[in-house]
Amino acid sequence: MASRKESSGAAGGGGFGASKGKGKAAATGDSAVVLKIIKHYQEEGQGNEVVQGVLLGLVVDDRLEITNCFPFPQHTEDDADFDEVQYQMEMMRSLRHVNIDHLHVGWYQSTYYGSFVTRALLDSQFSYQHAIEESVVLIYDPIKTAQGSLSLKAYRLTPKLMEVCKEKDFSPEALKKANIAYENMFEEVPIVIKNSYLINVMLWELEKKSAVADRHELLSLASSNHLGKSLQLLMDRVDEMSQDIVKYNTYLRNVSKQQQQKHQYQQRRQQENIQRQSRGEAPLPEEDINKLFKPPQPPPRMESLLIAGQINTYCQNIKEFNAQNLGKLFMAQALQDYNN
Repeated sequence: MASRKESSGAAGGGGFGASKGKGKAAATGDSAVVLKIIKHYQEEGQGNEVVQGVLLGLVVDDRLEITNCFPFPQHTEDDADFDEVQYQMEMMRSLRHVNIDHLHVGWYQSTYYGSFVTRALLDSQFSYQHAIEESVVLIYDPIKTAQGSLSLKAYRLTPKLMEVCKEKDFSPEALKKANIAYENMFEEVPIVIKNSYLINVMLWELEKKSAVADRHELLSLASSNHLGKSLQLLMDRVDEMSQDIVKYNTYLRNVSKQQQQKHQYQQRRQQENIQRQSRGEAPLPEEDINKLFKPPQPPPRMESLLIAGQINTYCQNIKEFNAQNLGKLFMAQALQDYNN
């Protein structure tokens, strides 16, 4: 799971960092952060249970260095007295006392088959990014990781979406004006994992000691259950999108129907005033037509964008899954031909 890839950062330390811009990421710090995230899920994550935690570190030049983390403890509804804010403050105070980086730089979350594009993640990341401009959210996929390759991605909200979230106006008109689509809601930040030289030496030793047959197990195809589950989740999101489209079409029909009612009312009003004028009577007083015909409330479009973003994520996961299995087939065939 650990990578031996080195970057041109400072020597001696290991870890990973995320660049604030769109350029190449640089990495320094403590690589144990990745292992802590994995360990947290293995201890407390079961099935589709999501685990979360806080990322600590510092900003150096144009990169965000993540050097430490700690998990949010699992608690039930019975733990009414538990205060998450107070817990975080006490943890950071304790880390500061032992001279460990204690600055808040984001948070992490595990995902179940890539199901992380939700309103809860959007609201949480907005709170972090609004308070700490450089903060990111790390998404750890334990299912992909179990197949032989570490799956860890960093995301931030785009500036356009940040402005919309500040205004708290998710109407179709506001999102259209801001030119928000599911493709430009989140921006992926490149990350680089770096190990110290001692860990690199240990990994080389472990690789030398491992049997050839054990390494060949990585060429085995992933279970079809993974593909089937991903397709099922994809179909569920497509059904939700269809229901949302029906709601929006119903809203458009109601708006069109109300426009017709307004037009008919204005025509009747105009004819009645003409008749009153012919009788020498004063015309009827002007009325606020918007008070008589309250416009229907448009359905919020943010949920639709999130569903579309989640559908796109599932499609990418399925594409990567098929490409990975195809690559394993070619490698296994080449290995078989070589042995023959």
